[in-house]
Amino acid sequence: MSWIILFFAGLFEVGWAVGLKYTEGFTRPLPTVLTVAAMVISLGLLGLAMKELPLGTAYAIWTGVGAVGTVIAGIILFGESMALIRLASVALIICGLIGLKMSHG
Repeated sequence: MSWIILFFAGLFEVGWAVGLKYTEGFTRPLPTVLTVAAMVISLGLLGLAMKELPLGTAYAIWTGVGAVGTVIAGIILFGESMALIRLASVALIICGLIGLKMSHG
């Protein structure tokens, strides 16, 4: 169950990272409130997952899911680059996440 919680923590990290773009420097109230809520939920879920998972593994996977998800969201929502080197770098992050999961057992 901790792995599922950790995955959702990573998804909420994507939510607040994308939300930051919409806050326009925290000048827009609704996006700001939603972004802060996503931050709190993300950190709360990360804390729950860390009750059973090692610190380094949980944190690396949380940031990795957030990084990969944010790159994908940037491509879809903001038309960011899909350059081959960028996609290959994301693939390397995914390989690292898989390796961390496999090493945990």
